[in-house]
Amino acid sequence: MMASLVQVDGLTKLFGGVRALDGLSFTVEAGEWIAIMGPSGSGKTTLINILGGLDTPTSGRAVVENVDVARLDEGGLTRYRADKVGFIFQQFHLVPYLTAVENVMLAQYFHSTTDEGEAREALKRVGLADRVEHLPSQLSGGEQQRVAVARALINHPKIILADEPTGNLDEENERIVIDLIRELHTAGHTILMVTHDASIAQLADRRIELAHGRLVQVTTFTAEDEERFDHLLEQIWICGEEGVPAQLERVRSRGVMDAMRMVGRLSDRGLVEVGDGVVALTPRGENRARDVIRRHRLAERLFTDTFAIVGSEADTHACKFEHIISPELEQKICTFLGHPGTCPHGNPIPAGTCCPRNGN
Repeated sequence: MMASLVQVDGLTKLFGGVRALDGLSFTVEAGEWIAIMGPSGSGKTTLINILGGLDTPTSGRAVVENVDVARLDEGGLTRYRADKVGFIFQQFHLVPYLTAVENVMLAQYFHSTTDEGEAREALKRVGLADRVEHLPSQLSGGEQQRVAVARALINHPKIILADEPTGNLDEENERIVIDLIRELHTAGHTILMVTHDASIAQLADRRIELAHGRLVQVTTFTAEDEERFDHLLEQIWICGEEGVPAQLERVRSRGVMDAMRMVGRLSDRGLVEVGDGVVALTPRGENRARDVIRRHRLAERLFTDTFAIVGSEADTHACKFEHIISPELEQKICTFLGHPGTCPHGNPIPAGTCCPRNGN
């Protein structure tokens, strides 16, 4: 079997009498996006610094692509950072007297070669083709962070380490930077990102939560995540029924918070496509949305017709019920209700395999 790209084994870091990391162990596969979460002082930044060769552990191992970082001498660490790691920090860490393109080329310099054309292309990739000659002081915070992203990518690193990369950004620039990170993930980059923002962490493949230097939880997709995804797919479906484009602002106005980030995650999973600010269901996404809509509207009909629960209360119960109805129970409810064509509000209930209107 091939080894994981990152192997953290019994990692411990002491600062005086304080255990910043306390026997931490986990692995990361190539191409994964890992969100590292936890309260201040839980060891997140210490972990990133050790993986990046900026700090050394007291004991244990941090292995990246079969390289035990703690065993490298200073020259080896310099080569390791240049060859295998791309850093994106909250504070940008740009050299103030160098232009954007020169800051990117600085990373190339530590890799022993510089290529201005390649550096300009990296800045173009992050949307800064017209800002390459600007100094950091002439750039907004979001633009400075995008320079940092270009710098992180210039040497084609195996792993990208991001420590609160959106912590100092406004909402618009946060969206731009997160979209760039999503693109990197889609392109196959391995990303470990420290964040306090749960909505950003939901975009990752896994969430690793630390407390007092220890691993307390590893999460992929929770049931709550899946429910939020379903709610967004419902809103996109309803836009289609109403004959209006599923624009992000329209979807957000329907009560879907963090719609931009959720759309990104659904896109990564092949459930939606985005073009010109409009979200469209893929065939796979359409099937899932149809199933959710069907369960929800059948539940509304059940609560209204059978239990005399009406209005918003029926909708609230249906929202909960739609996530726990199995396909078998859905068919039984549909049959019990006589295969209704509409919900209590008059909206169509998509036909199921049990429905006579589906040819059965």
